Amino acid sequence: MVTDDAPVLTVSQAAQLSGMHPQTLRQYDRLGLVTPRRTRGRGRRYSRRDVARLLEVQRLAQDEGINLAGVKRILDLEQHVAVLEDRLARMTHLVAERERADGRVFAAGTGGDVVAVPLGRRVRRSELRLDVEMPSERGGALVLWRPSPSRD
Repeated sequence: MVTDDAPVLTVSQAAQLSGMHPQTLRQYDRLGLVTPRRTRGRGRRYSRRDVARLLEVQRLAQDEGINLAGVKRILDLEQHVAVLEDRLARMTHLVAERERADGRVFAAGTGGDVVAVPLGRRVRRSELRLDVEMPSERGGALVLWRPSPSRD
């Protein structure tokens, strides 16, 4: 089974699929817009994902009127965002796993700090700041609370 990332297409095949001239693909490679993998003999091999990126470059340049330097910047930023979103998802999952394992919940303490409270422990109102205030000039903390699914 061939995946979308498998480098199986030659320059001429990728050019035909994208509706571009092979020299255009070589130029995009030199500019770093679409970087195909190389064979041992240094020949270019494109994947289906590379062809999709070629079509996106063409759309941004022709339909949106963005120059190639701008297209490269947009694609690089989109890739950076994808990496950060993946990292955030992994970290969110890790935090959720640790919270379930630790059995702790978090609350805002009287001084505005985040306080870890053991699961099942009742906390007196005097121990926590329960009202919502704007941060003072001395500083403040933002606490994001998401209810966990019930453990029934």
